[in-house]
Order: sequence, then structure tokens, then C-alpha cells
Amino acid sequence: MSAIITKPRLTTSAMIASIAGEGQRTVNAPFGHALIAEAARRPNIVGMTADLSKYTDLHIFANEHPNRFFQMGMAEQLLMGAAGGMAKEGLMPFATTYAVFATRRAYDFIHQVIAEEHLNVKICAALPGLTTGYGPSHQATEDIAMMRGIPGLTIVDPCDALDTQQAVAAIAAHDGPVYMRLLRGKVPLVLDEYDYKFELGKAKLLRDGKDVLIISSGIMTMRALEAMHALADGSAEVAVLHVPTIKPLDEATIIAQCSHPGRLVVVAENHSIVGGLGEAVATTLMRAGVHPAFRQIALPDEFLAAGALPTLHDRYGISTSSIVATIKRWLA
Repeated sequence: MSAIITKPRLTTSAMIASIAGEGQRTVNAPFGHALIAEAARRPNIVGMTADLSKYTDLHIFANEHPNRFFQMGMAEQLLMGAAGGMAKEGLMPFATTYAVFATRRAYDFIHQVIAEEHLNVKICAALPGLTTGYGPSHQATEDIAMMRGIPGLTIVDPCDALDTQQAVAAIAAHDGPVYMRLLRGKVPLVLDEYDYKFELGKAKLLRDGKDVLIISSGIMTMRALEAMHALADGSAEVAVLHVPTIKPLDEATIIAQCSHPGRLVVVAENHSIVGGLGEAVATTLMRAGVHPAFRQIALPDEFLAAGALPTLHDRYGISTSSIVATIKRWLA
């Protein structure tokens, strides 16, 4: 009898994985721990999820406050409808799921049940943009475009662990519905080096520079700062403007920073090139009559491949090395 030879199963390192680079400082589950701290001050906070507490770090809250945690099962529309109902009774639900399910599957419930009645629901959605390698079924590359169209909905896209921790307190203090892109697991820590403090509705200039202004949100601010250091070899002086609140947009700061003569403006976002931060900034500048040289670094308007995150980030132009090469080409 011949022996049966089995091949080792091929695996990938970054299907649902941390976006942290090798050796980078991280904080474990900043959202979960920040929510516990905020819940101690606000007894009306409840945590809700659609069978994804472990993968949104809400399990940490559930362990601390089991009587304030609600597992709704794999039913995102029910999750949003129930969150709206709880908000009507004076509670403040933090509803978590993956961004694709919150936006594509439960959009009408967010629009009609939560936003139209301006209910105090905080939707915290994991795996935003290209932060998973599972392909189009799990990659929320158009979530901001969808949510920007909902009247009265605040949209937040934190950069790192510090941003996430501070944003939780800020959105809890805000009266009204919020959609926050959620970084989960071991989240990089970078903004503590830049004297940073999150303020809802405010953009922050992290570094100034005369040649290029990168306007960014979410993980792309981390990449922009890495690119800034790489280009400091004499290639370019780069300014980085972090925009953690996509809606309402800090138009005054953006207009002021884009009015510097001779500076290339680059908007970098972990989102489709359609309907996100780049188009919001472009519209703002056109309305204000400000016309700098303008470029976008964003995900293409297509269904993206599955695979390991580092490979995908290189392929779609949002890795640090890709950003550096692209900016050098634009400046040449």
C-alpha cells in the first residue's frame, strides 16, 4: 500500500490581522478598555454586537459589564433596530460589527431608525477599508461614501490606539449618532509622539513642511508620518494634516493649509477613491476657490483581491514604500 502524502496547508499572515509593523509599539484592545472606562462614568452605556464581540474587542466590555451587554446574533439589521429602541429609552448603545455588515447590510436601519430620529447610537465598525485580506465580502472600501450621505451622522476615522481611546470619550459626550471606523486587536501607537489630542470635528497639523501637504485619516495618517520621515532624506519637506473627523469636516483648517503657495496637496485614505475624504476635500477647496496642485492616494474603484495585507497594501498603493515612490514621482 502506498503512503498517503499530505501537503502542508498554506496560510497567510494577514487575513484578519493587526496592521502594526514588526517591532512597532502597540496597545491591546484600546476600544474595549476605553469603553469600560467611559461606562464607569456613564451608567447608560450599553454594548451590543452581532455575534462579533471577540472580533471588535467588545468582549472586554462584556466581561466587565455582563448585565449591560447584548448579543444580538448574526442579525445586523436587528442590531441597529434594537440599538435605536434602546436609545429611545435613554440608553447609549455602542453597537459593534464589521464595517461591511454595518453599512451594506444594515444601511436602511441606520438611515431610518437611528439617523432620521437623531438617536444617540454609536456604531463602531471593525475592518474598515483594506484592513482584512478576506476579499470584497469583508473589505469595507466604500463605507465612508455610503455613510457621508446620511444627514446628521458624525463620521470618525481614528489613526491609532491613542486616537481610538480619546475618540470613545468624545463620541460618548456627543449627542447624536456616530459611525466610527474601529481598529481592533493590537493597535499601533504613534500619535503620542506628536503632542496629539483628539477633538471631534477638528483636523490636526502634526508636522509642517513646505513641499508637500498630506491630508489623511485613519491608518493612512500613520503611513503619511512614515512617508514624511522617509522623504526627509532630502527628497521633500512634508506636512501631515490628520483629519480624524470626516463629517463634519474641518473645512476652515483644510482651506488654510491648502492655501500655502507652491505646495503639493495629497489626500491619502484607506477607502475607495470614490466618495471618501479625497472627494470631500476637493469639493471644499473648489467651493472656496482654492486650487492647489491636488492628488489622491486611495484604493481603486474596483473589487479588491484577497490575500496577505502587506502584499495587498503594496499592490493597491497604500503601503509606506508605495506612498513614498508615488510622491517622488509626482514631484519629479
